[in-house]
Amino acid sequence: MSPARPSFANWPCSIARTVDVLGDAWSSLLLREAFYGSSRFEEFQRELGIARNTLTDRLRRLVDEGLMEKRRYESEPPRYEYVLTEKGRDFFPVLAALSRWGDRWLAGEEGAPVTLHHDTCDHDAHAEVVCSACGEPMRSENTSVRMGPGYPEHLRTRPDIVRRFTQT
Repeated sequence: MSPARPSFANWPCSIARTVDVLGDAWSSLLLREAFYGSSRFEEFQRELGIARNTLTDRLRRLVDEGLMEKRRYESEPPRYEYVLTEKGRDFFPVLAALSRWGDRWLAGEEGAPVTLHHDTCDHDAHAEVVCSACGEPMRSENTSVRMGPGYPEHLRTRPDIVRRFTQT
C-alpha cells in the first residue's frame, strides 16, 4: 500500500492549496466534462471510462469542496446530476490555460485537438494570462512573486522565506 499523499491545504501558497483540492487527473477531467455539458454519473463514466468507485469519490470531493452541486433529477429511483457552482465555473480559465499549454507543447503537427471558440466575438481563441492592471501578457520573465497579505506572519522573517521573495 502506498503512503498517503501529504496535505497542502494549509500551505501559504494558492497553487499548493489548489493542487490539494484538484491535484489528480480525474478531478480536472470531470470539471472539463462538466464544461462540455455532462452532468450525470453515467455521462461522466461513459466519456471518461472511469471506474465507478473512483467517479463516486471524485464527484463527492468536488461537491464537498463546493465546485459542483448534487441535484436530484428523478425521485424513483433517486437519481442525481452534478452541476457546476460559481466556484466550479470559475475554474474554466485554469482549464483553458492547461489546454493552451498542451496545444503548444503536446499537440502533433495536425494541430490542437480541441479549439475554444469565443462566442462574444465569434472567433476561435486561446487562453492568455494578462495583467489585471495593464492588460499586458504575464510571462515568467516579466513577473515576480511577493508575499501577499495572507502570508503567515510567523514565516515572514525566516531567512529562507525572505530570500525566496527577494530573488531577482
